[in-house]
Amino acid sequence: MELADALAELAALEDPKVRAANEKRGDDHGMNLSRLRAVAKKAKTDQPLARELWETGETPARLLALLVCAPRQYSAEDLDGMLREPQPPKVNDWFVNYVLKKTPLSDDLREGWRHDPADTVSAAGWSLTSVRVVTQPDGLDLGALLDEIERDMKDAAPRTQWAMNETLAQIGIHHPHLRDRALAIGNDLQVLADYPTAPGCTSPFAPIWIAEMVRRQG
Repeated sequence: MELADALAELAALEDPKVRAANEKRGDDHGMNLSRLRAVAKKAKTDQPLARELWETGETPARLLALLVCAPRQYSAEDLDGMLREPQPPKVNDWFVNYVLKKTPLSDDLREGWRHDPADTVSAAGWSLTSVRVVTQPDGLDLGALLDEIERDMKDAAPRTQWAMNETLAQIGIHHPHLRDRALAIGNDLQVLADYPTAPGCTSPFAPIWIAEMVRRQG
């Protein structure tokens, strides 16, 4: 698929009602994401097209880019630069989940990102740390991570705080010997304790999240 064709497909997806709903969440696009995924399926994996789409700077094009790119073909410099660009929430979320979590380069960048002063960058570092806590904890100092969370999470910027809270919860869920401490930190800090949670969904408040996931594990 050529860039012009991709942009025409994206323009055809524009729906003013969808845009109005998305803009309330800070996302500047009017696409139904299921229909966007159908366009990506037609385009298939295409790294040159993904780079062209990203360079437009437009949210619809960038979302499509993240669906058709080949994460392993980005350099560390590419990843760092893309992460630092201003992005609406959906682009940032997809970039972290569809690109950063699928490239082996991320672990080399994770620690530096975790301590970056930029909220979006720091949040990405903590999100990647959460993945390591679950899938590859060897080499991580989980106790030191809990120390850092206990010290810094309460006053962290919003995205970083959310990602730190996820790391706290994953430590408590997957590492029983640290569960009591993770629960104590969550109860002491009360981060996201009042977060509105829809019926049938699990609260992101770490003590509730940990308890529910452990219950499901049996």
